[in-house]
Amino acid sequence: MRTIALVVLSFLLSPGLAIAQALSVEGTLAVLQTLDKVTGRVRSLEAPVGEEVTFGPLTIRVRACRKRPPEDPPESAAFLEISERKSAETVNEIFKGWMFASSPAVSALEHPVYDVWVIDCRTARTSGPVSR
Repeated sequence: MRTIALVVLSFLLSPGLAIAQALSVEGTLAVLQTLDKVTGRVRSLEAPVGEEVTFGPLTIRVRACRKRPPEDPPESAAFLEISERKSAETVNEIFKGWMFASSPAVSALEHPVYDVWVIDCRTARTSGPVSR
């Protein structure tokens, strides 16, 4: 009974982590889609796990990227840390958590000018040009 209570508690405390752990294929590269709401420009970014990429004043670091195996229904998720540079000395963290490709609204970046969402996770040997 205690084990069941701990499992239920872990799902309640970190639903994103529990879902992401069910995705068993580790990726080395997250494919992200970005939108600048002012210009209407949509762009794809490839972000290696553990490295930073920039989009306007945003710095995006992918900490983990996972996806389901090919025989399962498609799903990709990435753990992102997104910060915004306001000035030379001020940087604010604006998002930290799991984002899911199939449900971007579940855990979304809330920013008045920029949107970022996960498209896919890839490994280095399968990465190539993003077609969208």
